[in-house]
Amino acid sequence: MLILGIDTSCDDTSASVVENGNKILSNIVSSQNELHKKYGGIVPELASRRHVEMICPVVDEAINGAGITFEDAEPEMMRPARLLIRWQNFLG
Repeated sequence: MLILGIDTSCDDTSASVVENGNKILSNIVSSQNELHKKYGGIVPELASRRHVEMICPVVDEAINGAGITFEDAEPEMMRPARLLIRWQNFLG
């Protein structure tokens, strides 16, 4: 079984693909450290915008890095990714 894990902290966007609960096939993290460095801390508005910009590319990279495609993935695994794509398309 494949699991797509998606996480956003206040300044990181990440996605991983795990097989059978214990084998990490990919783990991608997009950090916002450089973006916020000049402000001396996290700026929530900038952080939320960067999450919107980065979530789909990070998920795509995790899936590609795992050596699978959207078509190969199990339907349960891809539900979060499909919702993210719809959400990003809605936000335009």
